[in-house]
Amino acid sequence: MERAAGGPAARTLVAGIDTSTQSCKVVVRDAETGALRRFGAAKHPDGTEVDPAAWWDALGAAVAAAGGLDDVAALAVGGQQHGMVALDAEGRVIRPALLWNDTRSAPAARDLIRELGEARLAEGVPDARVRVASAEEAGAQAWADAIGSVPVASLTVTKLRWLRDAEPENAARVAAVALPHDWLTWRIAGYGPADDPTAPLGPDLDALVTDASDASGTGYWDATRAGPSANEPARGDGREGYRLDLLELALGRTDVVLPRVLAPSAVAGVAHPTVAGAGVEGGALLGPGAGDNAGAALGLGMTAGDVAVSIGTSGVVSAVADARTADGSGLVNGFSDATGRYLLLAVTLNASRVLDAAREVLGVDHQELSRLALEAPPGADGLVLVPYLEGERMPNRPDASGTLHGIRLGTATREYLARAFVEGMLCGLADGLDALRALGVPVERVQLIGGGAQSEAVRRIAPQVLGLPVAVPEPGEYVADGAARQAAWVLAAHRAAEGAADGSTGPGDVDPPTWAASSGTVTEAVPVPAIRERYAEVRDLT
Repeated sequence: MERAAGGPAARTLVAGIDTSTQSCKVVVRDAETGALRRFGAAKHPDGTEVDPAAWWDALGAAVAAAGGLDDVAALAVGGQQHGMVALDAEGRVIRPALLWNDTRSAPAARDLIRELGEARLAEGVPDARVRVASAEEAGAQAWADAIGSVPVASLTVTKLRWLRDAEPENAARVAAVALPHDWLTWRIAGYGPADDPTAPLGPDLDALVTDASDASGTGYWDATRAGPSANEPARGDGREGYRLDLLELALGRTDVVLPRVLAPSAVAGVAHPTVAGAGVEGGALLGPGAGDNAGAALGLGMTAGDVAVSIGTSGVVSAVADARTADGSGLVNGFSDATGRYLLLAVTLNASRVLDAAREVLGVDHQELSRLALEAPPGADGLVLVPYLEGERMPNRPDASGTLHGIRLGTATREYLARAFVEGMLCGLADGLDALRALGVPVERVQLIGGGAQSEAVRRIAPQVLGLPVAVPEPGEYVADGAARQAAWVLAAHRAAEGAADGSTGPGDVDPPTWAASSGTVTEAVPVPAIRERYAEVRDLT
């Protein structure tokens, strides 16, 4: 397939990869229409720390299941955020990657907040935004001002501090720090550990690249910038947005390679032909990729006013915005999106696994769980589950546990228990919606996505709890679709630049492709405020 100048050929194909917590998924789509051509998937190992080699193996299996990628003209990777991939000077992974849901760095997060707060108070600027009563309060706001978020165990910066304190010998070996999608893009380009036959280009750490959406979740990216713009000429080496002072606070040094941060439609390189593009003249272009939530927002075509409520391993309430936030309470994380704007996130650790726990407790499948939950009345007559089954991130209570309140003889039934589990999970997500509204974020449309959105009980109860109709798009691989849409964008921008001999057209003059939106359903119900009122009464008892 020739990558000629001008518009996309009728059958030009692009691929999107989602390297998530649980699996690797590959979609191959028509670059012009977005029509799905092929799909493949492979499972990732369980656990909160994983050898990245498992992601590489899963990619190979998923690509094979998708019929290979020899015929794709561009591809991009979306991936789970925050995971710490520490590399030595030879490109080898130093230790298993700590994933976003590994909470061992919670004490490190508290230390980082306190230390930055003490430094801020020592500088005599405690009132830069508001009066503060402690170093912890000053530190929380200082971090939010700097990176858009208050550190919790999920963020990469806390994992680096944990590494420094718990494994100093490993910390001393760190030559580069990458995130899961950065590392996989690097491997797809042909780089990797020295003497590894699957890495013919060797361990060139300077070839690591990323995008602003994933960089903004590290805890050492400057939140005052959404990211590099495709409309501006490149300046520096793509690393000037990092806050090296915060990296040093965490790791104790700054002499490590961090991935270059590219503009959303920039070419990140070319896939090695052993992975993709062997049948395409010039090979398959690589996009900069994106963090999973930003990838999903791009795949859904979200704009300002849209809110996505994602029920996966974690629960995420996300909104695209034109302005950044600096929420010192820590409830809302101000990240970048995959288009040059901001993506505001409220994240709970407890989402679809709450439904899984309910199935285990009741000994039923998902369909029967829904039937049982819908047999009980809204509010379950006061039976409330606070679903902090794996600790919690919103609010930040890593050591919390789930609690069941208000159980009586009349509510000690399978139906009431099922209802309490579903409502408790949704109440946690509704807290995230409230946090966004409190910062002035417009909420005009709610889209319910993720595996949990396939539950009939979740779809029907959500409007009662959230207080709004919910749109449920057709089930899809939204992160992989967003990565594929980015790949098509990169390809179109590249062709536009090649076709403009006088330089009058650049990557910033090309918008993401407009693909037909998937159909779906809208569920409406009368809001039941009593559900959340009762939940609020017991939430802080946990």
